[in-house]
Amino acid sequence: MNKKLWGSLGVAAAYVCWGVLTVFWNLLGAVNSVYVLSQRIIWSMVFMGLFMAATGKWKEIAPVFRNHRQFLICFASGILITINWGVYIFAVSSGHVLDASLGYFIEPVLVGAIGLLIFRERPSRLETVTFLFALAGVVYMILRSGTIPVLALLISGSFAVYGAVKKNLDISPYASLFMETLCMTPFALLFALWADNAGMGSIGVLHGAEFFLLPACGIITSVPLLLFNIGVKEIPYYISGILMYINPTLQFLMGLFYFHEELDQNKLAAFCLIWFGIIFTVVDHLRQMRLHKRETT
Repeated sequence: MNKKLWGSLGVAAAYVCWGVLTVFWNLLGAVNSVYVLSQRIIWSMVFMGLFMAATGKWKEIAPVFRNHRQFLICFASGILITINWGVYIFAVSSGHVLDASLGYFIEPVLVGAIGLLIFRERPSRLETVTFLFALAGVVYMILRSGTIPVLALLISGSFAVYGAVKKNLDISPYASLFMETLCMTPFALLFALWADNAGMGSIGVLHGAEFFLLPACGIITSVPLLLFNIGVKEIPYYISGILMYINPTLQFLMGLFYFHEELDQNKLAAFCLIWFGIIFTVVDHLRQMRLHKRETT
């Protein structure tokens, strides 16, 4: 199996995880969103630190501190993923899962634009049709609703830029994920300590085994990000944007059937437009797979 296919599978698996993890974050809905974010950062750093130590990759960290460019990229990545995590947690805990899914429907359009303008990537004709239908669906929704989807734009913009920044990072996905959470950990610790002292933390809100949800944040955060970081380096950036539709579709279905959020006609029409466009990319990829199979047999 070639690296491109492995990369596609890794990114797709990450998106599936992110699509269904709305259930987990909803379990922490009674806890302050910024406090949950701080715990997510801290425990992700702990999990990745243990992972690096257990796999003998700890030696990859020291060179990052000596390379100012790599350190600054990790710090910038940390800021971007913190924004993405924070807005998403707030959206889920405040009953806006469908708005979060809209953000991840918008994000592939931004990824495609970045791939074309910055990385000079050239999608096929059918993949271009997918982007145009996605863009049409999003624009239709915005025009019909008459409002700017702030939460959706923050979610989509932060992750699109995050992926682009990570594309230019010359260290392993494991080291980069550890470093970006490490850079944000001091800020997360300060807020967590302040929140606990001010009665805004988890004390009095969570009880018994529920406290294990906090360290679990590190595992359920790090594993999908590892899959994404490994996969995105092996595929053209616009392909990660196409696969991204797995995530918002699952979130859309979760918001509709699990959280029972209200679905208006504008969102439904946009959803149908986007998924109709995705059919063109699926057809294109199936054709490429058949051609690759013929060339290797």
